[in-house]
Amino acid sequence: MFFTLSTRRGFAARLAALLPGLGFAGMASATPASAAQSIGGVQKLDGEGKPAGKGFITPLIIHNGLIYIAGQGAHSRGDKSDAGKTPTIEMHTKMVMDGVKATIEAGGGTMDSILQLTVYLAKLDYYDGMNSVFKTYFPNGGPARTTVAVAGLPGESLVEINCIAAVVKKGA
Repeated sequence: MFFTLSTRRGFAARLAALLPGLGFAGMASATPASAAQSIGGVQKLDGEGKPAGKGFITPLIIHNGLIYIAGQGAHSRGDKSDAGKTPTIEMHTKMVMDGVKATIEAGGGTMDSILQLTVYLAKLDYYDGMNSVFKTYFPNGGPARTTVAVAGLPGESLVEINCIAAVVKKGA
């Protein structure tokens, strides 16, 4: 019994069942994106918190007081001022984390309200470089996190991150 209580999967399942009972669902209606079309309590938004179009991937979904962020990669981030430079994991991690932060805030969350992140690295050798940038975004302690190396990422990104956060900000 103790073993099943101490696994990540067991913990995640209990956390997911507990969150709606803690009153997070009531906060969802007061998000900055509350004007968005909602179907069955699910708000599908773009990365700026506006109603999403009919695209293949929805960048931001809000449901029951939780914010779900689709994978953010470095291929679509930044001001392109580094074009032509050899990309580093630190450069890509900063671009991705800036994207995560902007998208979370568009959904009514904060970096401190991120509950869980999944980090995908193009090479496990990038782990220390990613961590050196990653920790600067969480001065109050980081969320639960899983990091894995994968065979490849879209757009030659060195890192991609998706996450789940709680809605904490009331509408403007």
